[in-house]
Amino acid sequence: MDLQVLSRQLGRTVRDVVEIPARCVCGNPLVAATAPRLANGTPFPTVFYLAHPVITAAVSRLEAEGVMYAMTDRLAEDSELAASYESSHQDFLAQRERVRVASGTGEVPEIDGISAGGMPTRVKCLHVLVGHSLAAGPGVNVLGDETLQMISETWDPQTCHCDPAWREA
Repeated sequence: MDLQVLSRQLGRTVRDVVEIPARCVCGNPLVAATAPRLANGTPFPTVFYLAHPVITAAVSRLEAEGVMYAMTDRLAEDSELAASYESSHQDFLAQRERVRVASGTGEVPEIDGISAGGMPTRVKCLHVLVGHSLAAGPGVNVLGDETLQMISETWDPQTCHCDPAWREA
């Protein structure tokens, strides 16, 4: 059922989903964890794929406003933030390895040491950071958490914004 819901959320058939690490209060997927090597052999460093359209649209608006650039500037100016973001990067790599093992995927040397979203030195994709935050929980990816706070008027974790049609057969 989760794969059907994800496919409806994304408007396309999903592929290589290993688990659902974050769910809406109603039980629908918010984030899909994807194998770090797709079935067609392509390396896929992102792992945490933000699937819920309401969250995705809200984060896309922030990206269109250039929020990533201001966050990247702050990383260069704030050593505490930079250290926290480095920890986020390390957690992301550890989570990707966990998902790799769970998926039965072999080693993926093409992306070894490379996380996603620009970590650990810049911010280039807020969707990945939010996906990581939702999957890992608060406090693991401070910039993902911050992005969630920025969209809190559009989406919050205590309110369901799901389309009931996602669960229809």
